[in-house]
Amino acid sequence: MSISTVLLAYKEEENLKVMIPRLKDVLDPLGEDYEIIVVDTAVATDNTEGVCNEMGAKYVHQELPGFGGAYVKGLAEATGDKILFLDSDGSHDPSYIPAMYQKYNEGFDVVIGSRYTKGGTSNDAKSSQVLSHILNFVFRIVLGLNIRDVSTNFRIYRASLVKDANLKSVNYDVLEEILLLMKKKTGKNKLRYAEVPISFNKRLYGESKRRLLPFIISYIKTIFRLLAIRIAR
Repeated sequence: MSISTVLLAYKEEENLKVMIPRLKDVLDPLGEDYEIIVVDTAVATDNTEGVCNEMGAKYVHQELPGFGGAYVKGLAEATGDKILFLDSDGSHDPSYIPAMYQKYNEGFDVVIGSRYTKGGTSNDAKSSQVLSHILNFVFRIVLGLNIRDVSTNFRIYRASLVKDANLKSVNYDVLEEILLLMKKKTGKNKLRYAEVPISFNKRLYGESKRRLLPFIISYIKTIFRLLAIRIAR
């Protein structure tokens, strides 16, 4: 039994100095072997590698473009039977991991750290929250899954259901795509999922790398692509 923890990083050197020790503090008491993997951009732009080497995290470069490409690399590098993803900028507090881990051990295939389930909150800008709620509503319909927060990266996956996922999304829409592929793999109404309430925080250091217009365009394309996948199979 082991946990692969994956952090996707783009100029997150300062945040990783905080996040990696926090992760170790919550992973150590779980009593399982674990690894911390940091996926950096194809060409490094800061000292993320040095921070990883100093703090005992595995450092790798993504090979495909975008957030989706980093996600694919993280899945490929993970060796644990459970794969934990969370943001590297501090917006996801590692202190929620024990509750998510406990819920996973109840027999779920994916456990989501959710902003929008009962008890969850978001400290994001109001405009971002409105857009996020709209996208989550649309994707709940597209995916056919009653998940309140389908666009969060804070998740624990059953590795056997995601390691061979043929992901095509380049941007953040990979988060919805992987849920649909898991649903397809397990069969209709058989995917076991749960949400654990979290508070989504503002990043510790630096600025968000997400750009609104490309983000919206990408999601619109993904809506139609995922609908086609759901109908075709």
